[in-house]
Amino acid sequence: MTSIDVASAGGLPRKTEFRQCQYTGLKVDIAAQTLIKVNAVAAVIFLAIGGLFGLLVALTRWPAVHLLSSEMFYLVLTAHGADVLVFWIVFFEIAVLYFASAVLLNCRLATPKLGWLAFVLMVVGALVANVAVLQGESSVMFTSYPPLQAKPHFYLGLIVFAVGALLAVAIFFATLVIAKEEKTYEGSIPLVTFGALTAAIIAVYTLASGAIILIPTFLWSVGLIGNIDPLMYKAIWWGFGHSSQQINVAAHISIWYMIGALVVGAKPLSEKVSRTAFLMYILFLQLASAHHLLAEPGMSSEWKVLNTSYMMYLAVMASMIHGLTVPGAIEAAQRRNGFNRGAFEWLRKAPWGNPAFSGMFLSLIMFGFIGGISGVVLGTEQLNVLMHNTIYVPGHFHGTVVAGTTLAFMAVTYLVLPLIFQRDVIWPGLAKLQPWLFGLGAAGISMFMMGAGTLGVSRRHWDIAFSDASVPFQHSAGAFLMMGLNGISAILAAIGGILFVLIVVGTVLFGTKVGPGHKLTFPLHAGGVEAATHYGSEKGPKLTGTAILVAVFFVCFVLYYFVNWKYLADLWLFR
Repeated sequence: MTSIDVASAGGLPRKTEFRQCQYTGLKVDIAAQTLIKVNAVAAVIFLAIGGLFGLLVALTRWPAVHLLSSEMFYLVLTAHGADVLVFWIVFFEIAVLYFASAVLLNCRLATPKLGWLAFVLMVVGALVANVAVLQGESSVMFTSYPPLQAKPHFYLGLIVFAVGALLAVAIFFATLVIAKEEKTYEGSIPLVTFGALTAAIIAVYTLASGAIILIPTFLWSVGLIGNIDPLMYKAIWWGFGHSSQQINVAAHISIWYMIGALVVGAKPLSEKVSRTAFLMYILFLQLASAHHLLAEPGMSSEWKVLNTSYMMYLAVMASMIHGLTVPGAIEAAQRRNGFNRGAFEWLRKAPWGNPAFSGMFLSLIMFGFIGGISGVVLGTEQLNVLMHNTIYVPGHFHGTVVAGTTLAFMAVTYLVLPLIFQRDVIWPGLAKLQPWLFGLGAAGISMFMMGAGTLGVSRRHWDIAFSDASVPFQHSAGAFLMMGLNGISAILAAIGGILFVLIVVGTVLFGTKVGPGHKLTFPLHAGGVEAATHYGSEKGPKLTGTAILVAVFFVCFVLYYFVNWKYLADLWLFR
């Protein structure tokens, strides 16, 4: 343990303590380490709470079980959306930002006291919003569209949480400035930090959009504003609601690169190409928010076409670049590691027994094949009418946020536990199984919801059987089958989620403390830290396996895209 005196924001010296990680050689600011820990712990707590609510939602939507009453269903659905789409993910992303700045750059964290203020604001905001929902009369669901009105402290909790998150993002920016001024790294910031910077920039836009609309909505809830225009609310709110998922995309792709580097020694195929793809996210990714507004008559056709074609395709191109460069970097590294036979020895002999790697690669595949392809379909103006406001929409974002982001965050936790919490992972056999259980469950949830949505199942209705409707209506047997399979998948994902929480909590409380000379259960690659913390591209062999995987992806993409155009043509003929 070493300490140095540095100038604080007020000009007075403060002592910064560092330790040197025996596995990475990186200097770790103790204040940053503590803030990473508390944000990660808060994230896991809200994941556990939100996951429980999600299981209750799935069991209610399963017609054979139909667990909750309508009142409880919408209450639980609201809590589920807030806890997993906002609180779990943003808490974890703040931990990622601190790690990508202070730890990867060997730098002290800027203003740790403000970091604690940010954390307290986020915790208070999240708790207040949850209390408002659980008290009843705030069951407005994740979107909280007017004229539905929640209690004032629901909006106030979200606003306080957003302020805390913005403060934490500002600390990340300040830490980058300190690292630059104190020359704690050479050349350009590493790609992982650049991706985190992309997420932070998008976060400013996203959280500002939330504040812009939630502050007047709060004033409306206390009676100081007479009316909130629903279309205006939707247009601004989705700048928060959907763009918050774009923070996730930038963050979890950064994690893909980091896990690839630390576990197999993967370097980017081209730093310039990968950084350009991240830059395209900043410029174009938020435009995907428009797909929630394509059925709104108040938005012009020109606005819809521009946002859902020419501009959004540039964001899609950025994701496709990462979809090539991440597995390509892993293949190049594995071939450098000696796995050169055939097109796929590098993949067959990858460290699948390491849950960090398996979780990352499953996240990569599922995000691309499920979340990515379905997102392009939803973002196409003409095709959107087939799925708009059906359960296809939550099916899509379970493919992005759950199978993509949440699984990636789970995967990197298996690295955070020994490197930051300094505890070796307990129950390695169960840890190896956990990403597969959760990933397959999440994939099933997404695909079966999308299947049910294609068959017309409503996005928000609590009872697809419409058992209490005055006018009889019956979905097809296929729709009931899809929702039943969705329920089974939710149980599988819940088992994987519970296992993750137990492993994390058990490791933090009872895991073997990492001491000098301790060999990790899931070791790092010898050249992994160099790959993760330094600017540099891979000059490797031909990437035959990646080329085949990308070709399979494009075939699936084209087939699914045009199948949906066939569905649309059938709809026109029917009319």
